[in-house]
Amino acid sequence: MSRAERLLDLIQVLRRHRAPVSGRQLAQETGVSLRTLYRDIASLQAQGAPVEGEPGLGYVLRPGFTLPPLMFREEEIEALVLGMRWVAGRADTPLAAAASDALAKIAAILPSDLRERLDASALMVGPADTAPDGIDLSALRGAIRAQHKVAIRYRDAGGAGSERVIWPFALGFFERVRVAVAWCEARDDFRHFRTDRMEALTLTGERYPRSRHALLRDWRAVQGIAPAP
Repeated sequence: MSRAERLLDLIQVLRRHRAPVSGRQLAQETGVSLRTLYRDIASLQAQGAPVEGEPGLGYVLRPGFTLPPLMFREEEIEALVLGMRWVAGRADTPLAAAASDALAKIAAILPSDLRERLDASALMVGPADTAPDGIDLSALRGAIRAQHKVAIRYRDAGGAGSERVIWPFALGFFERVRVAVAWCEARDDFRHFRTDRMEALTLTGERYPRSRHALLRDWRAVQGIAPAP
């Protein structure tokens, strides 16, 4: 691996961590010695990268630092293509179109050799057998972004119907179904709602009283899911 590739890897590792991370952990994640890691940190700082910290305290990359997309490695391109193809085949129509548009924008700014690799990617996504949604999924995604309550008419696995007001804050895409993660006012607790069992969705325009980030954090704690790094 060249020195330039090593520095790029270090930046990518730093971007995955929101809190300061020790030099020893960075060295382990990038596969270099601690001495080499300290030299690489100094090189990045000398080149203007906003890496803050020092030995014993840890290092963090200040938010807002971006890299040109020309730095994509071949495996990163394959990951992008595979992910976009999965979304295009399994998401609702607006999100699927957005995935195709994003891939086209990436292709437009790649150098010719990398663009050819993107077009010729051999990683394919198999056919989907997804249960049809009972509501407009783009409206639900919009409510999640806006942190708004929605009213739904829902039918559970046993066929029993109910009307709920929920605070949706996440949407899980599984192989056959999509599941909204929400706080349910009727149950005063977290609940999961399959979108194919939603018979109606009404946008209230009313912001729910807690932030989406706080709800997601508490839901992860209840589920025993480790917080994002």
